[in-house]
Amino acid sequence: MPTLKEVRKRIASVKSTQKITRAMKLVAAAKLRRAQDAIVAARPYSNALVEAVAQVAARAETTSHPLLERRAPRRLALVVITSDRGLCGAFNSGVCRAAQRFIVEGQEDKAIDEIRLNVAGRKGREYFKRRGFVMAHELRGATGDVVVERAKEIAAVVTDDFLAGTIDGVRLVYNQFKSAVSQKVTIEPLLPVEPAALPEGATLVDFAYEPSKVEVLDTLLPMYVRSRIYRALLESIASEFGARMTAMGNATSNAKAMIESLTLQYNRARQAAITKELMEIVGGAEALKG
Repeated sequence: MPTLKEVRKRIASVKSTQKITRAMKLVAAAKLRRAQDAIVAARPYSNALVEAVAQVAARAETTSHPLLERRAPRRLALVVITSDRGLCGAFNSGVCRAAQRFIVEGQEDKAIDEIRLNVAGRKGREYFKRRGFVMAHELRGATGDVVVERAKEIAAVVTDDFLAGTIDGVRLVYNQFKSAVSQKVTIEPLLPVEPAALPEGATLVDFAYEPSKVEVLDTLLPMYVRSRIYRALLESIASEFGARMTAMGNATSNAKAMIESLTLQYNRARQAAITKELMEIVGGAEALKG
């Protein structure tokens, strides 16, 4: 049975941990508000751009631009977006396990020859290194004011590989932000650009392009790829803060319950010690009387 001193030290240690987890929860909550505002502001533009590019892709021939070229998806690239820090529950492990499942299923699929792994974020890189996976590209995670730069870096990597013909398609794997307590692991296609689904029997009428169709596609399609990755990064950042806030809230509650249990244990041990001392005193007094 632990001594009173050991129990006191444990209570002090748990209280110290509780202060840290409470502070981390408050910091995550403050950052979540800013991240949530950023993703809410970015969604309308991103949705409008995706819709516009999908409409253009539906009317343009696949030979109009290399990013529209549809090839048999025998060589795929996964872009897995994780964080650089932990202490956020199942945020990183969930997205990494989804990517690992996709790779294992792809290896069993005879139609797929290769799946290249591109991982953004330190936690994702550590996860796949421990399991012996070979990464084609190890990318830096995105936090703070560098999201745009990270989106450009990732877009350049996957676009160059696709244009070089080393891959036939790109999939994004990230946590989509639903709410502060809910994040959904999402796997969605990025390249080639998906055309819009048109009603059956609809007649396609092409657009008038200024200054030219080639120049418009050369500007619009890379912008589309960067925008999709940028939004995925914002979704992932907001999801990370939401997951960390929830995890630290649970840790704070668990610490409180542990402190209460240890305090009860300490009081019982202290009461037992006092009772023992009283019994010794009474026993000594009785012995002197005899």
